[in-house]
Amino acid sequence: MKRLMTAAIITLLPLSAWAAAPEAEPVQSLDTALIAIMKAGSANESFSQRVAALSPVVDQSFDLPVITQNSVGFLWNTLPAGQQQQLAALMEQFTVASYVSQFNNFNGERISLSRAEKPLGGKRILQTQIIPSDGSSPTEIDYVVGQDGGGWQISDVLLNGTISQVAIHSSDFSSLVTSGDASQLIAALKAKIAALASGSTSSDGQ
Repeated sequence: MKRLMTAAIITLLPLSAWAAAPEAEPVQSLDTALIAIMKAGSANESFSQRVAALSPVVDQSFDLPVITQNSVGFLWNTLPAGQQQQLAALMEQFTVASYVSQFNNFNGERISLSRAEKPLGGKRILQTQIIPSDGSSPTEIDYVVGQDGGGWQISDVLLNGTISQVAIHSSDFSSLVTSGDASQLIAALKAKIAALASGSTSSDGQ
């Protein structure tokens, strides 16, 4: 699942003309928060401090209940309510920990958010490019945004413009969930979160 996260470090271009579009707000909020945790990483703030800073933004920007259900797949409705709640909480923790562990330093890259949108049923795809400071080829990361919960939120991330994060999660999770039981997946997510925190702590020298 770590392959889903880009290792590129980004900064946000001025997008004042685009800022008024409500569907762009969750993506812009996420990017702004990533800039902050990158700078915090460069300042040697702890993993837990960066997690605390990013968590509320991820919770607001992403439609985590929908992402969690779609990632688990058709067996979601067979799971006990307690396990569904655990999975939703762990998905948020895993998402935040993955971002914090990858976006941990600032090196002058920038992000370009296109004003063009692609329709996807009742949702929209916002196209972004991460542009390295050395002039090498940019990386495309697009966001599927919708209003399933009322306001606009991210419901999927498309790496290279095509690779669905939710689809890969579903593929990774499928062998860890059986009808009525997600205990293996719960354990696996807890282990992944702990590994990300431990790896970041080691690399930060904390």
